[in-house]
Amino acid sequence: MKKRPVGNLLALAVLSYLSRQPMHPYELAKTLRSHGDARSIKFNHGSLYMVVQQLAKAGFVAEQEVNRDGARPERTVYQITDAGRAELRDWLRELVGQPQHEYPAFVSALSLISALSPNEVVPLLRARLVGIAEQRAAAQSEIDAAEAQGLPALFLIEEVYRVGLLDAEAAFVADLIGKITDPEKGWGPMWAAAHGEEYRAE
Repeated sequence: MKKRPVGNLLALAVLSYLSRQPMHPYELAKTLRSHGDARSIKFNHGSLYMVVQQLAKAGFVAEQEVNRDGARPERTVYQITDAGRAELRDWLRELVGQPQHEYPAFVSALSLISALSPNEVVPLLRARLVGIAEQRAAAQSEIDAAEAQGLPALFLIEEVYRVGLLDAEAAFVADLIGKITDPEKGWGPMWAAAHGEEYRAE
């Protein structure tokens, strides 16, 4: 993967919205939230202002004007540059076309899960299934609400993807529980013995 001058994915969102029209950071934050991007990209006002400054330093955005609304502080409106447009397109092509090796927290936990007893792990996995179901319901609700308002399916694609990931994770977790708890071939007894415990089948 190409090393980006500003590698924070929030910068990609900023470039995308500034490619539509110039905005000041406060307006960018409102737009990100109103479009549901806060579900996909982690940010706060401080990180947003920092990213805008980094993009300006890299030459991807530039100040268009500074305005003041009544007694409010001055606000700097930024516009995307030609270099910023090129960076936006190049970055998106890379992210869409090239799979990346990522480091999800759950994958890290799975790699170390044997440090816990199966007597503890199985209830935790069952609780995770409940949480996954709640997240899936929330994502599906976003899709249903947007479709009811006539939003084109293209603009819901990240939520559809999120539902697919949650379905896959739920299937994996259910299968893992089965591998631990199977009365004939389950890993539970051997795993519990390694912790000096007796396996409590549940």
